[in-house]
Amino acid sequence: MCSARALLVVTVLLAVPAGLAAETAPGEPLSAIDWLSKSVATPALMPAPAPAEPPVATSVTQGAISTLPLDAPSLDAIGLSSVARTGLPRDLWGTTASADLARMIRAERVHTLPAIQSLLYKLLLAELNPPSDSDGQGTVFLARIDKLLDLGALDPALALLEQVDHPPPEVFRRRFDIALLTGEEDRACEVMRETPGISPTFQARVFCLARGGDWNAAALSLRTGETLGYIPADMVPLLERFLDPELADGAPDLPVPARPSPLDLRLMEAIGEPLQTSTLPLAFAHADLTSNAGWKTRLEAAERLSRTGAIEPNLLLGLYTEREAAASGGVWERVRAIQALDRAITASDRAAVARALPVAWQLVEAQELEVPFAALFGEALAGMDLEGAAGARAFRVGLLSDGYERVAKARTPRDGSEAFLIGLATGDGAGTVPPDQMGAAIKAAFTGTAGPTQEFAALIDERRLGEALLKAIDQITDGARGDLRDVTEGLAFLRHVGLETTARRAALELVLLERRG
Repeated sequence: MCSARALLVVTVLLAVPAGLAAETAPGEPLSAIDWLSKSVATPALMPAPAPAEPPVATSVTQGAISTLPLDAPSLDAIGLSSVARTGLPRDLWGTTASADLARMIRAERVHTLPAIQSLLYKLLLAELNPPSDSDGQGTVFLARIDKLLDLGALDPALALLEQVDHPPPEVFRRRFDIALLTGEEDRACEVMRETPGISPTFQARVFCLARGGDWNAAALSLRTGETLGYIPADMVPLLERFLDPELADGAPDLPVPARPSPLDLRLMEAIGEPLQTSTLPLAFAHADLTSNAGWKTRLEAAERLSRTGAIEPNLLLGLYTEREAAASGGVWERVRAIQALDRAITASDRAAVARALPVAWQLVEAQELEVPFAALFGEALAGMDLEGAAGARAFRVGLLSDGYERVAKARTPRDGSEAFLIGLATGDGAGTVPPDQMGAAIKAAFTGTAGPTQEFAALIDERRLGEALLKAIDQITDGARGDLRDVTEGLAFLRHVGLETTARRAALELVLLERRG
């Protein structure tokens, strides 16, 4: 027999349909807007109630109305890093249209040079004035959140979202999914209950009612949503097994969802059919960092997230050194190599370091983990005064660390290639000889006297500096794969606007890393 609470739940939910998933081009990786759970319904999707009496004739066309308290801060102004910390001007976005900025931010690629990723993070997390046409609805804010989710940077994304006191549906939707991915689903459901104005979709309500122990209300909500067609047909069997695990006895496993959402991930896990996250969007790797996951699973997830700077290198080191590897091959070889190097450095055993460094470097290089590796060991290695090939490698690893300039100044160049690298790290490449065409393109950015290109200059004049920086990020990323002129123009522009550290680190990475394809 249904409780009064369950009937109330159904009454409230009768007008809540599920939204439609966004589509992406074939072969494109899913962006955050494509895999977010359908956890809330926006007012635009809710059917209007029948009028109590005929409407009064009017010549005024009534459109959608948005409301915002007069003293409410704009969502687009929310950030984690002040201008004093970032060095960026507060009016960075200037006159660029919000819709254009949102499109450009979402289009930025996840895989690029680590220094360029770091610049992108700076733009995404900065506390800046909203674009001049901002309407307070958070168009740029949501794009920034989505790009953080694409990068797998859930912690800063959540920190931004938690600054919104009364989140509108699209803000809450992202907060709900982050909670699901980080194992905080009970908190997600609690926030849903505590957030006024949030209308959960049927599948989210079923999940949260069950997590709260109200199984009867959850079952009734499932049947109501199914009857009304508000729960997708392929979601019904999954929710049924979630509510009644005995339905799975002797039955074949459910098909893997075509586009799993964080809610799908948690439901599949709950029914004993967990999804492999290695082929899912990067943010899903956080689900494998929880204590419930095995050591190998956590290691591989941490490596994925480290490539985009989504987690601190020390977290990766902690996993590498958690215990002794009990198997061989794959990630276990990296565990052994990192542990051996870590022990040798701790013991200040130069001979052991010289033996361990080439092995560890080869393994991390194959996984594109060179910069996290350098953050952990670079300065220590460069300061050990190793000789021969080990010393040359230690010097190069040090140039990929935060202390790149100190490492360069302490080194007496052994050959022309080292002299060129020292010139890049110190910003004084006069008299050095670039080793190849990429080096020549980079040197031109540091020794040329010409100002920014006509296109960059126009963007600055039109108060569209943020847009120009996004363009420079694109040019350097694309240039590393082909057009070296783009490398020169992009690096030169970064230097022109005062981003010297970013330009130098990107230049060093272009020479030292294999990021050409």
